[in-house]
Amino acid sequence: MKVVIFDMDGTLIDSQHDITASVNYVRQKVYGLSTLDSVFVVEAINRYQRNLPKLFYETELYEEDARALFEEHYHLQCIQTLRLYDGVLELLTQLKKEDVKLAVATNAPTPFALRMLSHLKVDHFFTYIVGADMVKTPKPDASMLVYSLERFGFDVTCDNAWMVGDNSKDMEAGVNAKIDSVFVTWGFASSGEGKHVISQPHELLELIS
Repeated sequence: MKVVIFDMDGTLIDSQHDITASVNYVRQKVYGLSTLDSVFVVEAINRYQRNLPKLFYETELYEEDARALFEEHYHLQCIQTLRLYDGVLELLTQLKKEDVKLAVATNAPTPFALRMLSHLKVDHFFTYIVGADMVKTPKPDASMLVYSLERFGFDVTCDNAWMVGDNSKDMEAGVNAKIDSVFVTWGFASSGEGKHVISQPHELLELIS
């Protein structure tokens, strides 16, 4: 058996403009701050150590009303400019054809992940879509990955699995789950480190064959 677990934002989908729009909405409505550009927003999200309330809203504490406003706005915004990265649909189609087991492990809340992947009509490719709300500890902890691996009946002695993502937390999660890590450079980060580094989706097919 072969299992591929994908990160979502910056790996499967380009969501940077919608995330930025909702961050800026909260900055303006709650904090009276000027807008940020998407380059800064995705760089901040991808930092290994980060304080997003401080980076996005200049506050140490992410107030509950600000969080609620973001989620309300993002629920509508998250599918406005959303797109799959070039080659991802073809990759998922071929992996499914080859009977590779597929899952998503995202630090986003599961309802958002389901809404976004459903909107792009790719949710059916994945047996499991696991968000941060479904486990006690998000990536880089291995819990999300283990959730899917256990349900697939993954056996480390005879099966193979890969964690595919665009930041160091994805790579560390793969290491913590004792599976191979694959860093992609087509998304939110143009460079990074993993056991494998690929620049085009089709390269994953060659890697796992």
